[in-house]
Amino acid sequence: MYFYLKHVKGDLSAPRRSRRKKMSLKSERRGIHVDQSELLCKKGCGYYGNPAWQGFCSKCWREEYHKARQKQIQEDWELAERLQREEEEAFASSHSTQGAQSLTFSKFEEKKTNEKTRKVTTVKKFFSASSRTGAKKVAQEKNLKQGQLGRERNADNILRDLKEIFTPSWELASPTEAEIQEAKAPSPSINRQASIETDRVSKEFIEFLKTYHKPGQDIYKQCKMFLEAMHHKRELSIEEQSECAQDFYQNVAEKLQTRWKVSPERVEKAMDQIEKYIMTRLYKYVFCPETTDDEKKDLVVQKRIRALHWVTPQMLCVPVNEDIPEVSDMVVKAITDIIEMDSKRVPRDKLACITKCSKHIFNAIKITKNEPASADDFLPTLIYIVLKGNPPRLQSNIQYITRFCNPSRLMTGEDGYYFTNLCCAVAFIEKLDAQSLNLSQEDFDRYMSGQTSPKKQESENWSPDVCLGVKQMYKNLDLLSQLNERQERIVSEAKKLERDLIDWTDGITKEVQDIVEKYPLEIKPKNQALAAIDSENVENDKLPPPLQPQVYAG
Repeated sequence: MYFYLKHVKGDLSAPRRSRRKKMSLKSERRGIHVDQSELLCKKGCGYYGNPAWQGFCSKCWREEYHKARQKQIQEDWELAERLQREEEEAFASSHSTQGAQSLTFSKFEEKKTNEKTRKVTTVKKFFSASSRTGAKKVAQEKNLKQGQLGRERNADNILRDLKEIFTPSWELASPTEAEIQEAKAPSPSINRQASIETDRVSKEFIEFLKTYHKPGQDIYKQCKMFLEAMHHKRELSIEEQSECAQDFYQNVAEKLQTRWKVSPERVEKAMDQIEKYIMTRLYKYVFCPETTDDEKKDLVVQKRIRALHWVTPQMLCVPVNEDIPEVSDMVVKAITDIIEMDSKRVPRDKLACITKCSKHIFNAIKITKNEPASADDFLPTLIYIVLKGNPPRLQSNIQYITRFCNPSRLMTGEDGYYFTNLCCAVAFIEKLDAQSLNLSQEDFDRYMSGQTSPKKQESENWSPDVCLGVKQMYKNLDLLSQLNERQERIVSEAKKLERDLIDWTDGITKEVQDIVEKYPLEIKPKNQALAAIDSENVENDKLPPPLQPQVYAG
């Protein structure tokens, strides 16, 4: 990896010891240190490496990638040849046993041989270097034919556009007319309804090409052809599309230097404009595509950073004092710049946001220490800024820059240096543990679970120069922390009460069922109702009639 943890012993210099004492840190603790040699390509070419390229620079990574790919192709080819030999031997053995029994099987054998040859040829084509998969190759050939027909139909439109661009008067068509002309082209990726930013970038690109005269025509033509080719390659993986873009950058740069004899400074400017023009149009197709797991990684990193919201500058040995108003402003600007990176569409503009963020960090460290910042101070501060800002779609932006940025910017210069440090910061955050922050595992687990938070600075320890607003802010944070703990206890007790009620209900239900099973309810038939005394007794009609009252004479 590009970072490692280094013990800071007690033999530090006096300023270092005083600074550690001021931050109320232990005399011996773990600090974040990065050796500058570890930021470079591990192959030793002198360029900056990248974790996405396994520690190589873009140039060495492509070389290693092609070597591995050629090796895999060779192994697949050997496998295909071995399968072919085995099939031929099996067929020859079966054919020799049969001999020449009958001519009736001659046509059958010929048909079988032709079928065998076709299968072997198909296997060879499957493992050949010129194709990736059989179905994909057919789709590519079909799209290529369509693209060739489209380019033939669009030849007149391209020539007309070139004439309008490079006329001696250099009078360009209005944006509305340019959009109408582009709408006639067959490729939806090039001639779709452009946004305001796309129109502005296109106009700036054409204005820039006017200064290159004849090379500008070639640049314009190559960019148009590349955009159309990328439209037909959308079914490819994002790594393959990235390789196409990197090949295009390299070919255009070499052509400008060798064929048109353009100076290196102008080549760099031209490559920046080319990247801006093509990536503005390809952005929505190649940034965080659905075929990758970039979005999943974004959510994992975002969740990880939210869980680490409790990390303080003292834990990371950040030499920044946010109580100083100028330093606080620099920290806010750095956070704003790293968040603004997601709103940019061009890799170079995203790199510019990272560079501005890093420069604000260096200024904040310089104001705090009253001396220039070192690399050992920069990386932990950058980690702290990333934790505070929690930039949206951080992994997607890093992958987008890695895949489609002009490789020369990532290999050298301050942009490459700051971008490599950002990759190191993200890697450190993903692997941050209790030992890295000089905490016990128990405290680290409690902080991560939200059961408690690090103790804030007590009010009696504030210096008299501290702003009242800062004191009130920390007081409110303490109150919110207490309320959060109370709320968690209430929620825990409520869940416990809910479980108890469920257990009580289940117990009562079980008891009732046991009683019902032990004493089952028997339903007897309804008894016949008794007849009334004065009703006619039909069943007992044989009884003597009732006595009638008789009157006796006295």
